[in-house]
Amino acid sequence: MTSPVRVAEIRVGQEVAVSGRLDVNTVAAVRLGLQSIMDRGVGDLLLHLADAEVHDATGLGVIVGAHHRAHGAGRRLVLVDVSPRLDRLLRATRLHRVLTRGPGEDPTTGLSLDPVVPLAAVVSANAVVPLTA
Repeated sequence: MTSPVRVAEIRVGQEVAVSGRLDVNTVAAVRLGLQSIMDRGVGDLLLHLADAEVHDATGLGVIVGAHHRAHGAGRRLVLVDVSPRLDRLLRATRLHRVLTRGPGEDPTTGLSLDPVVPLAAVVSANAVVPLTA
């Protein structure tokens, strides 16, 4: 049985938290919720994922889709409170090179990610190296 999923707007059009399992049964509702929130704001959209369960391509697809929609609207999707499991999944799929993360804490280093930095800026557990163009 799938756990209920929740998309909660924290700040209108600017900040949202997703909780629950993102799977084939829930992604449509999450996608619609994110689109609705994204359409009401400008600038960065902070996506809190501390309580989201993303285990496979279905959940990643929602995040990537939201990233593309934000980019198309002249916005930036920023992943916040990424769990160590999701962080490993993003790295395994190399999405950490595309998606942006912060503010919050890097699960591999425990370092603060303020200000917002691309995920690929965190290279190892011992160093934070800024990206170059």
